[in-house]
Amino acid sequence: MSSDPSQPSQRSGRLIKAPENFLDPAGVRTVFQEAKAGRRDFIRRAFAGAAAAGAAPLVLAQAKPVPAEGGDPNILNLPAHSTGLGQGVAANNGYGVPSQFERNVQRRQSPGLTQTTQASVSFAPLQSLFGTVTPSGLHFERHHQGWWDIDPSQHRLMLNGSDPSLMQTPKVFTVDEVMRLPSVSRFHFIECGANTAVEWGNVAVPTVQYTHGMVSCSEFTGVPLKILFDLCGVDYRKARYVLGEGADGSSMTRTIPMELVESGEVFVAYGQNGEMLRPENGYPLRLVVPGIQGVSWVKYLRRIEVGDQPYGAKDEAVHYMDLMPSGLHRQYTNVQECKSVVTTPSGGQVLLDKGFYNITGLAWSGKGRIKKVDVSVDGGRNWRTARLEGPVQNKSLTRFNLDWVWDGKPALIQSRATDDTGYVQPTYKQLRAVRGTRSIYHNNAVQTWLVQESGEVKNVQLS
Repeated sequence: MSSDPSQPSQRSGRLIKAPENFLDPAGVRTVFQEAKAGRRDFIRRAFAGAAAAGAAPLVLAQAKPVPAEGGDPNILNLPAHSTGLGQGVAANNGYGVPSQFERNVQRRQSPGLTQTTQASVSFAPLQSLFGTVTPSGLHFERHHQGWWDIDPSQHRLMLNGSDPSLMQTPKVFTVDEVMRLPSVSRFHFIECGANTAVEWGNVAVPTVQYTHGMVSCSEFTGVPLKILFDLCGVDYRKARYVLGEGADGSSMTRTIPMELVESGEVFVAYGQNGEMLRPENGYPLRLVVPGIQGVSWVKYLRRIEVGDQPYGAKDEAVHYMDLMPSGLHRQYTNVQECKSVVTTPSGGQVLLDKGFYNITGLAWSGKGRIKKVDVSVDGGRNWRTARLEGPVQNKSLTRFNLDWVWDGKPALIQSRATDDTGYVQPTYKQLRAVRGTRSIYHNNAVQTWLVQESGEVKNVQLS
C-alpha cells in the first residue's frame, strides 16, 4: 500500500453528494408526459438520463482534492478571510441564512407527483442533514390547498362540543391568550402517512430525499390540549373523540382519540425550533399529535370539537385509508410504525475510494423510543448493531452510526430498527404479505441501497 497521502487508498471516506435538483424544465415536462402515459418508473429514468448528460450539478461544497505533489496551496497561501476584515454584524440580513456554498440544500418538489403546487409535497433533504433536528426552512411540506401567512391578531381558536352535554363552556381563544397559558417544549418527528408511498410497487425514485423525505423532526412549543379542555369543562366520560379543523381552503378535518389528549401528549403548538411556526408549517397555530401520521397535525388550527364517536371526515373516509389485498380499506390506521433509513451512503451518492466510511441514518417509531438499529452491508444476511446518538427521545428521530470499511465490491446496505415495544421493522416481503402492492400509506419496509463497484449508489429492492 502506498504511503502517499494523495493516493486514493489513503483518502478513504470521500464521496460525491447526491444531486439536489436533477431535472431541468424540459426534463420536468418529459416527466409529466410519461406519467400521463402510465409509465411508472419515469422519475428514475429521467434521473439516469440527467446524470448521463451531466445535467446534475455537483454541490458547491464539494471538497477540492489535495495536490499529488508539493504542499497544499490552501494551507501555504493565506486566504483573504485570514488577512482581511470580514462583514459586520447583521450586515446582509437580520435573519441569518445558510452559507452560499450550501444553497443547493433545499426541500424540493418531486416532478410529476402532482399537477398543482398548491396541493403537493416538498421533501426534506435527509442526505444533507446532521443530528436529528430538521431546520425549519428545510422541514417537509404537505399542503392540500396551498399555504398562507395568517395575521395572528385576527386568528381565533374555537372549542365546542358536538352536543352541549360534552363541554360545559365553549370558548374562543386568541393566539395571545393561548400563548399566555402553561406551555411545554418537546422534540417529536412528524411523518406524512404517504412517506415512501411510491416504493410500494417497485423502485420509483432515486434518492433518499424522495424515498423518505416526508419526515422531519423539530422541537415544538405549545399548550397541552387537555389544559384547554379543562378550561372548557369537557366531560371526558362522554367525549371520547376530538375533531381538529384547519383554516385553509381544503377544510382539513381529522379525528383524534381522546386518550391521546388525556395522556398529555397532544398540544396546540405555536413554536418550532425556538421561534414561531413558519407559515408553511401552520403559523400561527397547529396541532401536535406525536406518533400519528402528519395529516392529523392540523395546520392553521381554528376549531376543536369534542364528540362521542369518530367523525368520518372526508380526509379519513375518502383519503388516508389503507387498501388491503382483499379490496377492503382500513380506516383510522394513524400510528406511524417503527422505521429507519440509511442516509449515507444513499441513492445518488458516489463513493470515490475504498476504505473507511461512516454509515449513518435515522430511525423513528410512533409507538415510543428506538431501542436498537441493526445495519447490514450484504442485503440482510448478516447484521451489526449500530451506535445510537443520544438523547434517544420518545416519538422523535434517532440518529445511528456504524463504522464500515468498503472493499470496493458491490454492497447492499440496509437498516432495521426495533422500538421499545419490541416491534421490528419489516422487510418488503413481510410487509407485502399482509398489505399487498397497491397501498399508498404506511410503508415502513427496510430500505436497500446498492453500492456498485464504480462507487455509485442506487435504490434497489430485494425480493
